[in-house]
Amino acid sequence: MAKMGSRKHLKRFKSPKHWPIHPKEDKWTVKPSAGPHAIESSLPLMIVIRDILGIADNSREAKRIINNGDVLVDGRARKDYKFPVGFMDVVQIPKNEGIYRVLPDEKGRLILHQIKQENVEFKLCKIENKTTLKNGKTQLNLHDGRNAITDDQLNAGDVIKLKIPEQEVIESIKFEESTIGLVTGGKHTGEIGKIKEINITKSSMPNTVVIETENNKTFLTLKDYVFVIGKDEPAISLPGGK
Repeated sequence: MAKMGSRKHLKRFKSPKHWPIHPKEDKWTVKPSAGPHAIESSLPLMIVIRDILGIADNSREAKRIINNGDVLVDGRARKDYKFPVGFMDVVQIPKNEGIYRVLPDEKGRLILHQIKQENVEFKLCKIENKTTLKNGKTQLNLHDGRNAITDDQLNAGDVIKLKIPEQEVIESIKFEESTIGLVTGGKHTGEIGKIKEINITKSSMPNTVVIETENNKTFLTLKDYVFVIGKDEPAISLPGGK
């Protein structure tokens, strides 16, 4: 039995720190399925429904809600209670009219930020890399594991606004100075500000970015940690009304 459990479950004390569960309550918790997000940067759908949103009182009830197709992720019903939900995903529960976007807080934990109905049909996706296809079009490989085809000249680090679930590219946001960036890693995780300077090195040293917050505080972070969320202002609503 222990061997079987190790495939389907995860010991609580080994679960990622951003999961909102107590490591000593039970021995096991649900282990995410292989999917668009890695375990280190996602939450199993059951934990979202039971532990974060509190829609279910226990795992059996959470499984029933999910199996009924009552939970949409990026516009599609997900019936696997282990499905990994990650950064920028849109979670919708039509029966109680709840709509949420997955974002990091300032402690690096993933939270579900409630959004309005007009925001449910799109998400922001960061371009990890790209591939040129035989027909001359470009395939964008995105942070959430999906791909998008475009004619636009975009690069790694740029962000696209994607219509969901159709996966149509609505617009793009270049990774450049004066845009708005959200920090997704390091000690400044969750902080938001204007990109003041991008430092590209030609050595083994990492590329860095200088961010300026609303209160004129500046800090340096890694380029890979910065997710562009808007040009002059954020394209998504943020916790605390930022």
